[in-house]
Amino acid sequence: MPDRGRVRLFTTTLGAAGAPAVLLVHGWGGDGREWSPHAEALAGHFRVIVPDLRGHGRSDVPDEGNTPAEMADDLASLLDTLDAGPVTAVGHSMGGQVVNLLAVRHPHLVHSVVALDPAHGAHGTEVEEIPARLADYRANGARAAAASVATAFGPTAPPGLRTAHLRTLLGTPGHVIAQAYAGMYTDPGAVGVRPHSEEYLRRRTQPALTVWTSAEAAAWERGTLTVPGSRVDHWPDSGHYVHEEHVERTIRLLRDRAGPVRPT
Repeated sequence: MPDRGRVRLFTTTLGAAGAPAVLLVHGWGGDGREWSPHAEALAGHFRVIVPDLRGHGRSDVPDEGNTPAEMADDLASLLDTLDAGPVTAVGHSMGGQVVNLLAVRHPHLVHSVVALDPAHGAHGTEVEEIPARLADYRANGARAAAASVATAFGPTAPPGLRTAHLRTLLGTPGHVIAQAYAGMYTDPGAVGVRPHSEEYLRRRTQPALTVWTSAEAAAWERGTLTVPGSRVDHWPDSGHYVHEEHVERTIRLLRDRAGPVRPT
């Protein structure tokens, strides 16, 4: 668990230290175990770094500061400790917001971004529901979040995936659930609501690939792209956990995006 004056992050690495580095970041109420098949498949050609974010999994759980911005700064410290940058930074959901913040706040550590159904671009009814959701999370923690997570899977999701995520979520401290949600959407500087998302995405200088399950969100984000080599894909045949519902497809995507592989 590397520690450079910030929280200690439980982190696993696979692959050769000198190989191109890929950082795999989980989402809200998850942990790094969800990237296990991807890490194994990529490790033959890449250095694969899989952390548990602060407040999640086996990492330290601070009383305050469990927000995407702080998580991005934690990852910058981790990459410095591992001498691993610049990386292809991959994140799902809240992790997608975290890796984009990492790219904006610490651009020297990231050469490209992959965001899978990320937690940005909220608008309309979703924004209207944020205050009530946050109040519920503050009062009831992970139990309140479980209802929305339970409905986030597609009809072809692998057996057991929903149960595994609910179990991990319910093991996440309640204050972490609430602080992370506020950090995504309501705290000063939060970037999850669409106008703020647009501003921070345009500050990103690295090429990025975003995968959306929503056609509307995909069309919106295509309008924010300014860096050559960036693109937005739409996967309509998936629930929110795209990387686990479509493991092999995601692995192929990451292999292609992380750059040419080196001979083994």
